[in-house]
Amino acid sequence: MSDAASPPDQKDIAALAKGGRTNFFGFLLRLLARIPFLFIASRLYGAPAMGRFASALVMVEFAGMLATLGQKRGLAQRLAENEDPPANVVGDAVLLAMALALGMGAVIFAFPESMYPSGNFSLADRLLVLAIPGLALGDLALAALAYRFDVATTVRARSVVEPWAISISAGVFFFLWPSSGLSLAYLVSVWAATGVALFSLVRSYGLPRAWKPHPVLLWQIAVRNIPLAGADAVEWGTRKLDVFILRFFVGEAPLGIYYFAQQFASLPQKLKTSFEPVLGPVITRSVKDKDYVAIAKQVCQVGFWITAAQIGIALALGIPGEGLMGLGGPDFVSGTAALVFLLLAEVVASKAVVSEAALVYLARMRNLWISLGTIAVQAVLTIALIVAARNAGWGPMYVAAAAALALALSLGLASLVKSRVLTGILGHSISNWRWGLAWAVVPAIAVGVAVTWLPEWAELSFGIPAILGIYCYMLWVRSFGPEDRVLFRKQQAA
Repeated sequence: MSDAASPPDQKDIAALAKGGRTNFFGFLLRLLARIPFLFIASRLYGAPAMGRFASALVMVEFAGMLATLGQKRGLAQRLAENEDPPANVVGDAVLLAMALALGMGAVIFAFPESMYPSGNFSLADRLLVLAIPGLALGDLALAALAYRFDVATTVRARSVVEPWAISISAGVFFFLWPSSGLSLAYLVSVWAATGVALFSLVRSYGLPRAWKPHPVLLWQIAVRNIPLAGADAVEWGTRKLDVFILRFFVGEAPLGIYYFAQQFASLPQKLKTSFEPVLGPVITRSVKDKDYVAIAKQVCQVGFWITAAQIGIALALGIPGEGLMGLGGPDFVSGTAALVFLLLAEVVASKAVVSEAALVYLARMRNLWISLGTIAVQAVLTIALIVAARNAGWGPMYVAAAAALALALSLGLASLVKSRVLTGILGHSISNWRWGLAWAVVPAIAVGVAVTWLPEWAELSFGIPAILGIYCYMLWVRSFGPEDRVLFRKQQAA
């Protein structure tokens, strides 16, 4: 059956599947491209330099995220409802984001201690704030393209250009400006990826025509997006609060090792969050039609896909975790426990993320209050577990692992609460777990345990593909139904 003859719900599932295929391919590219950067950063620059870099990124990426003011998700709703030319709507969003980004960048530049609490920084390190407008502009451009189901540009920008640009630049700057090489390499990567996104944005939408900025309208957009911006800030904050707090409890070297582990663990998060721009437009249409059955089906379907993918990734990266952390050097192996807890956190967070994708349109304020409660619980739990680990006399990497455990516990709580709230609104249960997944998990664990007996190079080269291979095979045979297999089937053109 062609797409033209398919019912709307099947079209939506097909669109989600197309985005999922592209994003999974992007995840694999990102994994391959991220390893060279982590190897260069750990082996050439060392753990203390990575710790300083991680400390600065907390502030820079937080400012970049805030500058979008929730428009990564709100833009889809504005494009769906607004009768103005789409390029003009995007122009309003970009103007608002740039004003906020430049303002926050100026404040952080004036107070660099917010990025580097130890006071160890140079002028080049302070220039990291120039990434803030690049981050905001790139996010908005990719969100606008995702509204038209252009996910390929996201893959090119985030999974090819950005990671390879930072890897190559980090290697070059080590010989030119070693003290600030990581900061400068990050700047290059952000603006390279943003350039790719902007090129595709102009080609897809064109330039604004007869467009005049309206300060009153921009203020109204800002006020309307406060709940979305708050939800985005909390979602981002739950992934960075651990690093922010650890800055005050452990030295730069342990923080660098934790950041190394976090880079592997955050790869599944990219797979998950990259579904959001595709899921947003689909859900907004169903919200407009008050088709709650379709929303529940879309959320459960995407939730299952994400959960299945993340469990496989967590097994493939977590079981040979010591070998993976060993890529950074012998000292980095001590971060294996943190890596395992961080991977677990991404698995349990998947239900919260897909539930929130609907809640931001159906119950913005309730979603925001739940998110604020989640990050408050995480803050208290993180400090409590860190203090307990220090009082027990554990080493700094066990202290860091305590922060990762607090993240997993708080995200699991958020998933439980948000899915319950969405179930109450829709009148249909929300679940991303199927018992058929156990058929894939058990043999994958068995293979994973077996490959840990191999030498480190074989454990990584053959073990990770073997774990993923048996997991995916059993998933296909035992867990996937017809609607799941559309994820891997190219749709016919209308």
